[in-house]
Amino acid sequence: MKIEHLEERINEYKTSIQTVIEKRILWDTKIKTQIFQTLKKVENTYLVGWKVQELKWIHTNEAININFDSFPPELMEMANGIPSFQFLQGGSLVFSQLHNGDINVFVLFPIVENTVPLENEIEDLGIFTPKEITEKLIVEKVDEFLKQMIQWEVPLAKSKVGFKNQ
Repeated sequence: MKIEHLEERINEYKTSIQTVIEKRILWDTKIKTQIFQTLKKVENTYLVGWKVQELKWIHTNEAININFDSFPPELMEMANGIPSFQFLQGGSLVFSQLHNGDINVFVLFPIVENTVPLENEIEDLGIFTPKEITEKLIVEKVDEFLKQMIQWEVPLAKSKVGFKNQ
């Protein structure tokens, strides 16, 4: 093979870098704000103790998340009637930019202290290009997140230890 044969591969490499740059520009100029504003709208519309955050991950990756930060206000009095009850913070829906500019969407479950970590502390909801991120997709992922959190809070009896799944 001669060195000239590398030209096609070099051009493909340059194109791949250009694609990553375009995805990162789209994240910075539109998508990050769109995710933040949509999640903020959800937070303000449904007051269940969640909070939207913008995060700076390792190196150049960034993320926007919505997480359960406090107890739903209308249930506070009921919970206060049970002295041993403790709200577990930490359930989060995360939209995280990957190294290649795509957006990884995943759920982080609350960590229960003094217990063995579960295998499924993270549930991956998909990887999307910035162009695929729309308000509709964001709301769909919030819906999936809520379903996951409901399942985590009140698991089906069949999924408990000692039950055989059918």
